Amino acid sequence: MGPKVLFLDLDGTLLNDQKEITPGNRQAIGQMLELGHKVVITSGRPLESALLQAERLGLMGQGCYVIAYNGAVVYDCFREREVFRAALRLEDLYAVFDEANQRGVHIQTYGHGDVLVESRNDTQTVRRYCDIIHMNHRVIQDVRSILEPPVKALLIDFQSRAAIEGMLQWINEHMGGKADCFFSSRYYLEVVPAGINKGYSVVNLCQRLGVPIEHTIAAGDEANDISMLQAAGIGVAMRNAVPEAKEAADYITKRDNNHDGIAEVIARFILPEHGPLCLS
Repeated sequence: MGPKVLFLDLDGTLLNDQKEITPGNRQAIGQMLELGHKVVITSGRPLESALLQAERLGLMGQGCYVIAYNGAVVYDCFREREVFRAALRLEDLYAVFDEANQRGVHIQTYGHGDVLVESRNDTQTVRRYCDIIHMNHRVIQDVRSILEPPVKALLIDFQSRAAIEGMLQWINEHMGGKADCFFSSRYYLEVVPAGINKGYSVVNLCQRLGVPIEHTIAAGDEANDISMLQAAGIGVAMRNAVPEAKEAADYITKRDNNHDGIAEVIARFILPEHGPLCLS
């Protein structure tokens, strides 16, 4: 059996509710890396934010990759370059922004390392979001000033899910074949190019690296993780996962994201052949 690859979601999976990597998870990842296995951060977060977590885990050497923006970007950490990027068409981005603005729903996109938000949006929402992911935001007057197609848009409502659920229905009805959308948390509705998701990029990266899909494990907790749970050789849903993710998984952890759930995944699916991993 060759090296295994563990594709890890961040929020609600690798990170605890305080957005930290628990000591048990860090220790288990270190053990699997020492034995020649690989970890790929696979997140809905922007690339810059996902790379911060990869750096914390020492996942920046040769053969290290990050999947960001829900699969729209695959990044080679060692060579410091993108190996894959998919973007929304500008006319589709403008249409989603127009509808969100009519409904009074916060919407943002990304460009040149910043979160981009129109001046008409609530700055408290974008500041709260940026505090979570450790990025800066930049205010623009109108989304039509963006001339380079971005990889995704994000709708946020920290108060009520009903408004962004309405946007999900509108996008599905009006943007079919142009853009896909799904929740990455109860507050976030992701809008990405049609056909792009974490599962797509898991398969894409495995093909590039010549890694058999049966040598892969993917762990996640939200609706945006379902595609990679289904694509990987073994799909793992966290104990704290939403019901849809649990239904798509091959295994559900006994521990949640606050109690070394990823250490449990590593002990069960990656390290048994090397001897038991002690879980305190």
